[in-house]
Amino acid sequence: MEKPRKQKQRRSGTVGRRLWSRLTRRWRLLGLFEIDEEHEFYNLTVMMKEGLSAMLEPTIDQPEQDELTADDYTKEESQVHEGFELQTYAGPVFASLRRSLDISEGAYQTSLSSDCYLQFISNSKSKADFFLTNDKCYFLKTQSKREANFLLSNLKGYMEHLEKYPHSLMVRFLGVHRIIIHGDIKREGPCLDAVILLSIYVIFYVICQKYFIVMQSVFYPDERITTRYDVKGCEVGRWANPSPKDEQPITVLKDMNFEGQHINLGEQRSWLVRQVQIDTEFLHSLNVLDYSILLAHQPLHMDEIDQNHDLATLVLRTTAYVHRVSYCVQICGYREVTLLIHMFRSVDIESDLTEQEPPKVPVTLGEEDSALLKSDPSGSPTTAVDPGTGIPLQELPHRHSAELQEFQVQNRRLLPEFKNPVHVVDGPELRYFVGVVDIFTVYGLKKRLENLWKRIRFPGRAFSTVSPPAYSHRFCQWVQNHTK
Repeated sequence: MEKPRKQKQRRSGTVGRRLWSRLTRRWRLLGLFEIDEEHEFYNLTVMMKEGLSAMLEPTIDQPEQDELTADDYTKEESQVHEGFELQTYAGPVFASLRRSLDISEGAYQTSLSSDCYLQFISNSKSKADFFLTNDKCYFLKTQSKREANFLLSNLKGYMEHLEKYPHSLMVRFLGVHRIIIHGDIKREGPCLDAVILLSIYVIFYVICQKYFIVMQSVFYPDERITTRYDVKGCEVGRWANPSPKDEQPITVLKDMNFEGQHINLGEQRSWLVRQVQIDTEFLHSLNVLDYSILLAHQPLHMDEIDQNHDLATLVLRTTAYVHRVSYCVQICGYREVTLLIHMFRSVDIESDLTEQEPPKVPVTLGEEDSALLKSDPSGSPTTAVDPGTGIPLQELPHRHSAELQEFQVQNRRLLPEFKNPVHVVDGPELRYFVGVVDIFTVYGLKKRLENLWKRIRFPGRAFSTVSPPAYSHRFCQWVQNHTK
């Protein structure tokens, strides 16, 4: 009887050592890792790709929905596949958000279902698993049930915030899902003790049911990014050991690593400070804290610097915002276009407005814009009309003024001609990637108790667990102090 007992103890010890070895090995890893057939998450990610592809298939040719309804925010859809089930929450709402970002359903499906995913292992304390699509466009992050429900319960407010401030720095959530993997736990022999059974049950439960979200990657495209930061505006626990220069893991640095540096935005600093204030006011209203601002930068090439200061490029980019190229250039005139540019960027207006004639700017009009101008036989424009109403545009000066006011109220800016433009802000020499993430921590009883404990343990020091008003104020203060 003694021999089987010793064998059972050895077997139990071996399983424990393997689990511990696996955990410590993962903690030592940082960076992106391809999820191949040998990876622990291979089967899970294959199911996620298959489920998401099938879920998106009917929406590719589906006509756009005119207006979201209350039912769209509570809609739940489920698709059963071989061995698993994928549930999708508030599908029409997220489809609407993707359309507003000019993400086609076909391109979105291709990104989520092509090639293997990448696992991102960071130095974050988060218990979530992070996956990245192979093209690095989208993050998939596992969430707790509470976090998923929190996002869904505040989804309407989130959408209204993005509609009111289209250039918000808030990360764009593009989908909330739950995957349920069907299967049974089978006991393989009588010598399997309770500890092993419990371990198997816990591992199975975590894998068999997962909530996850899909969101745009703030750091896309990342080919030239040199440094990444996760900033909360505090000091306790906010240092990360940088990677050795001869190694290439992706290490996300923290607040204390950034000390002594600045985000050099030049003329765009005031826009960033204002937008952070707007976004944190919204998060304060949700009673959340512990959110971060993701920050990365890469050098601007000389042609990109020249393009940012090229007047012709600025005119074209500005007229794209008002959606009426001929209206701005032909009807409003060069002075109005210059004023529009000045609203987004600080240019030397006085020197520009002294020009008797505007410089010749090559403007290519689309069919819709060309239709705005009606010419007489000599070719000179006589009447410009709005294509929707047929009303002469000269009779609509108040609409022009209202549009300018709307741009200012919405804190819009002139977005760069770059992928993922909402999260990209160009300074004089560096291109910055900026986004506000991790918005799921509610200031409840647990966090209030944690605040009391940290006040005793770290007297006079800045730690993350503070009330939402204090967190928001300190967050904005950090941005003001570290930008120029």
